[in-house]
Amino acid sequence: MKLNKIMAFKLLLSLVVMIGFTSCSKKSSNNSSSKATGWKINDKKGGFQYASNFKKQETGPGLVLVEGGTFTMGKVQDDPMHDWNNTPNQQHVQSFYMDETEVTNLMYMEYLDWLKKVFPPDEDNYKNIYEGAIPDTLVWRDRLGYNESMTNNYLRHPAYAEYPVVGVNWIQATEFSKWRTDRVNESVLEREGYLKKDAKVTDVKADATFSTNTYLAAPSKTFGGSEEIVLKGRKGSKGAGKGGVKNAKGEVQEAKNVYAQRTSGLILPEYRLPTEAEWEYAAAADVGQREYNTYKGQKKYPWSGSYTRSKKRSIRGDQLANFKQGKGDYGGIAGWSDDGADITNKVKSYPPNDFGLYDMAGNVAEWVADVYRPIVDDEANDFNYFRGNVYMKDKIGEDGKAELVTAETQKFDTMPNGKIIARSFPGEIAQVPVDEKETYLRQNFDKSDERNYRDGDKQSSRFFDFGSAEEGDKLKDEQRMYDSPKHNVSTDSLGNMIRKYDKSNKRTTLVNDDVRVYKGGSWKDRAYWLDPAQRRYFPQDMATSYIGFRCAMSRVGPKSDKKKSARN
Repeated sequence: MKLNKIMAFKLLLSLVVMIGFTSCSKKSSNNSSSKATGWKINDKKGGFQYASNFKKQETGPGLVLVEGGTFTMGKVQDDPMHDWNNTPNQQHVQSFYMDETEVTNLMYMEYLDWLKKVFPPDEDNYKNIYEGAIPDTLVWRDRLGYNESMTNNYLRHPAYAEYPVVGVNWIQATEFSKWRTDRVNESVLEREGYLKKDAKVTDVKADATFSTNTYLAAPSKTFGGSEEIVLKGRKGSKGAGKGGVKNAKGEVQEAKNVYAQRTSGLILPEYRLPTEAEWEYAAAADVGQREYNTYKGQKKYPWSGSYTRSKKRSIRGDQLANFKQGKGDYGGIAGWSDDGADITNKVKSYPPNDFGLYDMAGNVAEWVADVYRPIVDDEANDFNYFRGNVYMKDKIGEDGKAELVTAETQKFDTMPNGKIIARSFPGEIAQVPVDEKETYLRQNFDKSDERNYRDGDKQSSRFFDFGSAEEGDKLKDEQRMYDSPKHNVSTDSLGNMIRKYDKSNKRTTLVNDDVRVYKGGSWKDRAYWLDPAQRRYFPQDMATSYIGFRCAMSRVGPKSDKKKSARN
């Protein structure tokens, strides 16, 4: 009996200790003091403000999560073109977000409408901004075909609102992505109470727009420095939001004179074109090939199986993508259409792949971020592979503050066809190339423009002239890995085009630092281009009726949202 009392006492004592330990743990977890200094974080009286309750990155509009992993890039089952430009190599891609569908005409027209309202084309300072963003609708014309209906209607008619936008060159797609980044972050900050409600619609002006980079670097200069729009602290927000600042009691902190920062966890990374590795990984969706923790091999198409027709009973025989069936056959006979389309088709008309992405084969081919080269240099990098880095930095004035672009200093590019495209907008922070201050003694990069790294330098070019006595264009030509034509198109002070075409008969290739990869088959392509590993290239300043695009966004934080299993 006495022994039982002793055992009971020990059990009760252990329970008391456990309860005390648990309460201490909870107290510790709720403590908002710094583990480094012991100072309070998110204190009402000031101090370091940090989103200590941050859970995960918010999914931006139109995006779905693509969990990263390893895959065999460049592996094709059929290679009828014999381009020898997709040698299989093992790559790893970090998790990222990607547009569920291609960018549609409606989405792009929203961009055009914003540009037209903010930068009126009838004003001299802004006349080229709107015109430079308009897609080339003449891409539909054909010397021996009547396509005027698409030329006149495809972009703007409501019947084509949910069709993928075409006639957009790589540069225009990149500029759309930048615009989208600013509009989404502008909306997030308004929702969270850091910007005046509806300012993005009613108060926007050409010299007072919102730029994400400007807000992060110099928030007081956003919207032209208007304190009525750019608020210090949170005003009128509904709760703390996903990245709001709370104290240990779970109360929302109304820190005064504090703008949203990266530490707030609210600002989303930029929308951008996906890299070739990301696009191919997302299109292949090998995640659907896993079965009982085994991998069944790479797929030929974004869907399972070696055929383009569905095996499902309800839609058996239907084509799973929009592509050219054969010579003169873009959609079957009347009354029984193979794929339901002749040109492009409405997005989401075909089943998604295993990542939930639509039209990763067919409909339109898509621009990706990479500069084209016949080989993927997996010996240099097998993690987030990308060729096309051009590193820039904010321009800092003599007063130590970031310089903003104005109507007088904004930059334009003149395309070979004479079209002028804006590459910067008033209110943005001016960008300049990185210099020796950033590159000196670095091992990971050595200059601002890395597009031709290991491709045109001494280590890679067998035609490089190691002598230094000869100067001029001849030496520069010999230093280039690819002897593509060097055209120079510009405008004079009166706006007249000055065309200087390279008429040399020694040019043997079109490959240079300004040609970009595009992936996936289109409504105009045969089935073998539907393989995600197929790759082609096109000049970045030209557009077609069969190339569109979709955006991607990097993921910050963990690889996936799955909770780790306890491992004791």
